[in-house]
Amino acid sequence: MLKLNINKKDYELNIDPNTPLLWVLRDIVGLVGTKYGCGIAQCGACTVHLNGEAVRSCVTTVSRAAGQKVVTIEGLSVNGDHPLQQAWLELDVSQCGYCQAGQIMSAAVLLKENKNPTDKDIDNAMEGNICRCGTYLRIHKAIQLAAEIQRKG
Repeated sequence: MLKLNINKKDYELNIDPNTPLLWVLRDIVGLVGTKYGCGIAQCGACTVHLNGEAVRSCVTTVSRAAGQKVVTIEGLSVNGDHPLQQAWLELDVSQCGYCQAGQIMSAAVLLKENKNPTDKDIDNAMEGNICRCGTYLRIHKAIQLAAEIQRKG
């Protein structure tokens, strides 16, 4: 039996400890905002927070997450009003939207650690998050706007 804390809710699961966290989130817990992209930690679509660190849930085993605090896109804010979510909507960032949860989760770690990121800081933090639609410029602008919203708020 593994104990998980996902979005501040406790779960006890009888599951193979080597199961990727992604499949636990999507198939067992029913949190489908985290997406499967590549399955080898190369695209970032499956990014979640593990104790405040951005991790790729497709290669993070559920046993590694046991006893830790897991936050998914659904748990980033109660009402979908995190500064990043506000900025994403205001700037109409997503095109297909598939990668956006992972993009936002990676950006959230950056903004938690750096309230005033430079362009280089954003580039470094977002490296490895792939957007097939190519919305990188809007993503970049949204992170800058979210930082501004966060500083004012």
